[in-house]
Amino acid sequence: MDEFAAETKVEWREWGPEAFERAAGSGKPLLLSLTVPWSPECRAMDRGVFGEPRIAANINDGFVPVRVDADRNPLVRERYTMGGFPSTVFLTPEGEVISGATFLGPDGFRGILDSVRESWDAKGATAGSVPRQLQDEAPPAGELRPRIEEHMVEQLLGSFDEEFGGWGSDVKFPLARTIEFALVRARDQATRTLEAVQTHLLDTYDGGFYRYATGRDWSNPRREKLLDENAALVRAFAHGYRYTGTEAYRDTAMRTVEYLTTELWTGDAFAGSQAGDDDYYQASPTDREDADAPHVDTTVFADRNGLAVDGLLWTHAYTGDATARRYAERARDYVCTELVGDGVVIHDDAADSHRGLLVDQAGVLQGLTTSWQVLGEGGPAEAVADWTIEQRRQDSGAFRDGPASGAGLCGRSLHPLDSTVELADALVDLAALTGEDRYRAVATEAVESFAGAAERMGVEVAGYASVAARLQDPQRLVVGTEAGTDLHRAALRMADHETTVVPDPDGDGVARRFEGDTVTAEGATPGELEAALTGDSKQ
Repeated sequence: MDEFAAETKVEWREWGPEAFERAAGSGKPLLLSLTVPWSPECRAMDRGVFGEPRIAANINDGFVPVRVDADRNPLVRERYTMGGFPSTVFLTPEGEVISGATFLGPDGFRGILDSVRESWDAKGATAGSVPRQLQDEAPPAGELRPRIEEHMVEQLLGSFDEEFGGWGSDVKFPLARTIEFALVRARDQATRTLEAVQTHLLDTYDGGFYRYATGRDWSNPRREKLLDENAALVRAFAHGYRYTGTEAYRDTAMRTVEYLTTELWTGDAFAGSQAGDDDYYQASPTDREDADAPHVDTTVFADRNGLAVDGLLWTHAYTGDATARRYAERARDYVCTELVGDGVVIHDDAADSHRGLLVDQAGVLQGLTTSWQVLGEGGPAEAVADWTIEQRRQDSGAFRDGPASGAGLCGRSLHPLDSTVELADALVDLAALTGEDRYRAVATEAVESFAGAAERMGVEVAGYASVAARLQDPQRLVVGTEAGTDLHRAALRMADHETTVVPDPDGDGVARRFEGDTVTAEGATPGELEAALTGDSKQ
């Protein structure tokens, strides 16, 4: 349970079979509170609603209250969130959803309590229903074809905001993976969005990126800082620097590396998040110095640290920055030592953490394959991939997010697109790094398992189109030296970011780019390689 639960007056229970058994035995519905440590609204609801004695007594008497930290329990989060945090969800003893809402004040909360009680008294367990995303056993499959990438380019062109940058005409998210997709297909859109993110979401004093902006013009940012989102933007700005040479992008990446390695560094790895606090972040530098910084959740999450390793190592690859490399190595080693065993990844370093969740397997594998490309050190990458394929892959080729059992609806199948894309992307790299085509075959089937919905996808999942393109036009740059040579470092800086760089310490000292099995460029020195690659429009 999260550390803020004790500040309320509700008699919370842990998520698990006992809570559902209690609900069934008492004939009461469950009240699930999904909270996160970085949300000001969660703290406000704790004080104003769950801390109000009469409301708390009403909850304790008429419901079985359950409290879940959504960051620490992705399975519950993905099945029950109402679209934001806090989420309050009313469940039957079978785990089906009666009703739910995000933030509510005291009056609104009293209203939903009365409504749920009336519904429960009238209908009982039949008042609940299974959320739509859990009703299908498998996503809509289809064929992997060039149209997937073409459709996503059309989405970029159709939804780009020409006035303010970014995509969409309302709330603005930074969409790091979309920026990366656009860097090689619609570069002006990518650079204008990088500039907007840099101008409006970067905390220029403490460092780090805010989550998103509520205004179309990137105004009114939500000021929480999450490790995974910052890691993704470090990588996007590093890639932006690689393609354009714009020093401002390099500086932004480095400033964010500094934030991650100071404010979010636990001593062993990277902390999960820092809370939002408008009063603090809008204060002058002098006032900030005298104030307490917003709360940092020091939980070390495996998936988020994997993505941080990925982002920091690409920054090191393009800039040579030693700090980015050193902290990436330390985080990688801590995760591999403390949170990985026999290919199984533990979600976080808290007690009784989940094991083998797809989000963690994918995030850690992404960090390890990048470590292999940049440093020549893959660690347990193959073990992580093999366990994931054996334990989480379905007959359809799709991947489950977790085990096929669990309290509530956690035993029902859920096939998350984002984690599938992360995993497939890492498997493409692993196939090139190991020479094992089976990893590419698994990645292909995973991507094909969603291809039937490709024409309905928007720019927020451009990463799907990116990995689909990589699978259809596989490219690798094999460097016939160990990692760290001048030739290898040059290859990292010159390769298209969707090309896998493969250091080969047993090679002949020549770097060769392969498209499929065909060599399309080669060079034995950085200069020769640059001449070969820059003469090709793909670079």
